[in-house]
Amino acid sequence: MPHEIPLLKADFINNMDQFTLPEIAFEVAKHLIGDDIPADELKVLVEEAIDFEAPIVSLDARTAVLELFHGPSLAFKDFGARFMSRVMGYFSKTEENGQLLDVLVATSGDTGGAVALGFLGVPGTRVTILYPKGKVSPIQEQQLTRNGQNIRAIEIDGTFDDCQALVKEAFNDAELTKILRLTSANSINIARLIPQTFYYFNAYAQMLRKGIKDIVFSVPSGNFGNIGAGLLAYKMGLPVKQFLAATNVNDTVPRFLKNGKYEPKPSIQTLSNAMDVGNPSNWVRIMNLFGEDSELLKEKVTAYTYTDADTRKAIDTIYDKYNYIACPHTAIAYLATEAYKTEEAGDYTTVFLSTAHPCKFPDVFSEKKLAAISIPTQVKDLENRPSQKEKLGIDYIDFKKWLLF
Repeated sequence: MPHEIPLLKADFINNMDQFTLPEIAFEVAKHLIGDDIPADELKVLVEEAIDFEAPIVSLDARTAVLELFHGPSLAFKDFGARFMSRVMGYFSKTEENGQLLDVLVATSGDTGGAVALGFLGVPGTRVTILYPKGKVSPIQEQQLTRNGQNIRAIEIDGTFDDCQALVKEAFNDAELTKILRLTSANSINIARLIPQTFYYFNAYAQMLRKGIKDIVFSVPSGNFGNIGAGLLAYKMGLPVKQFLAATNVNDTVPRFLKNGKYEPKPSIQTLSNAMDVGNPSNWVRIMNLFGEDSELLKEKVTAYTYTDADTRKAIDTIYDKYNYIACPHTAIAYLATEAYKTEEAGDYTTVFLSTAHPCKFPDVFSEKKLAAISIPTQVKDLENRPSQKEKLGIDYIDFKKWLLF
């Protein structure tokens, strides 16, 4: 975490509608990164990383969706992965020893694909992605295993939490870190979280252009990096009425906000697989933002949890009501907005985040909906490439041996 959270000038916040997404991203990044990267080089880095849009689509007078799937891997994590890869590339150039930078990442779905494409071909880097066997969609697995070059994939016979535990243990292994130059690409890395603030500021700018200032953000939440970035943006001065943490049945945080007890549990597989996290890493970061005061946090964050049956029903509702196809994660965020509207009166607009392109989840949709989904060219390009992956269990010693082989 930053030692201090910088507050953006009110003049910039109030006139954000006059700036483009790259301009907003540069201003925010400059305040968080300071002099660690010279301003002219940071500007180039931001423009290279954030070269796609994140549009808001209005569904009705009080409901809008923020589409975050227009990047290369068709998921919101392109923001973090592309920015982080370029930051790491910049600092790698300043290293004199030329040692390979080993990037370790655990994924429950979309992180791995974004990291793979973000780092693909970046000189001086090698990426190792761990993902749970049978718990990612076919397209997600293709993005992990069919890029080759400096991208390596390991199918772990376990859960996402097992994958994340292996990565964390590697970082805490003094012997290993003396041999390999390790870094993380999960949202435990602050370089992933910083660029995710960009689209919250940019969403506010888009709403300002519509004359709207009172906004509630509903965020699909698994490892809580996405909503963590939103709360970081709020602490930097972004006006937000409320954040809704929308989870599936992996409900560690909603239970904590309800009963005050933080009790992680093994993750449960659901349709919204990128949110299948039983012990979210970013929760400690969020608590830090609010001075460990859970009562203060609850004033700004409301949590909801939904089942797969709820998710399927929401997908149908969104399609029937708005002719809009939402992925399972997006559907859960929509449900939270509807629940909040019944509880909280007021003249505000709800913006729910769409975190992944629906084409990544073909098994979820009816034939009618599938026919309405356009398949992006980057997905078609992967279909004919060979799969390259290793298979391991959850034993750390085996993982360590593989890394050192």
